[in-house]
Amino acid sequence: MWMEKVRDIKWKEGMDVSGLVDMLGNVGFQGAELSRAANIIADMKRNGAKTYLTFTSNMVTSGLRGLFAQLIKLGLADVVVTTTGGIEEDIMKAIGEDFLIGRYSPDDMALHEKGMNRIGNLMITNESYARFEDYMLPALRKIYKKQKRLAVSELLHELGLMLKDEDSILYQAAKNRVPVFCPAITDGSLGFHLFMFQQDHPDFIVDVVRDFSNLLASSSFDDKKGVIALGGGVSKHHAIFGILLNGGCDYAVYMTTSSPHSGSMGGATTSEGKTWGKVKVDANEVTVIGDVSIMFPLVMARAMDAMKAEGLIGNG
Repeated sequence: MWMEKVRDIKWKEGMDVSGLVDMLGNVGFQGAELSRAANIIADMKRNGAKTYLTFTSNMVTSGLRGLFAQLIKLGLADVVVTTTGGIEEDIMKAIGEDFLIGRYSPDDMALHEKGMNRIGNLMITNESYARFEDYMLPALRKIYKKQKRLAVSELLHELGLMLKDEDSILYQAAKNRVPVFCPAITDGSLGFHLFMFQQDHPDFIVDVVRDFSNLLASSSFDDKKGVIALGGGVSKHHAIFGILLNGGCDYAVYMTTSSPHSGSMGGATTSEGKTWGKVKVDANEVTVIGDVSIMFPLVMARAMDAMKAEGLIGNG
């Protein structure tokens, strides 16, 4: 196996992000994997791979939401798979709600009494959820008038058409005809609102099973396929299972803070995925261990600089 030499990293005046990521590639440990990830993502675009972007809701709570929307806008995500929290928090931000940054070790009882809900060091108020509820009821009424039975991705497309925020995942997905899948749609506030709406409109059906057919139709056995899986859980597995049934991934980038030792989906590596056929034996793949809110922007800045220089993407 051909190997790179370890090289010392040093600060250079005017150093840009791409230069930093390139240097990290010769530092070793996760810096090397970070650099590989950037190259693999650029290769997905160079070789016309159908790219699946998966992420968990906490990443939408953070400031990564606008980057995900930008990737959709630039044609770097052909299919999106996420969780219910990611959908509702995208809508919350699109209608003007702000999330706050606090501390990891606050007085949680005091936060509860103030109506503050903590996700790590991020905070969402009860008022934001109340305004989300106020938004969803008329939105669901509009959709119900158009169509009474929808697959989940069709419901999310309709919701995206109603938004006016360029930094919204659903808005960009609807505008660019990128399907958004959310197989665990009932696992959150949005699911509760769907449940409550159905109590008054029993003929309103959100069809999760039908959406599996739409997932399979999002690519074919003959397509080159790539996945960028950020975190684990249902969003990651739903995508790679669908890809498995269409022949497996040719390119795979996993990013996670989870360990493989517990057997979790979050900790499962690209190498482990080869045993299932989710990732092809000869796939170009890497698993990066680290905080996605730090790692992913670095990787994408390097990959997008390369793609922009090659004329593969336009201005964001």
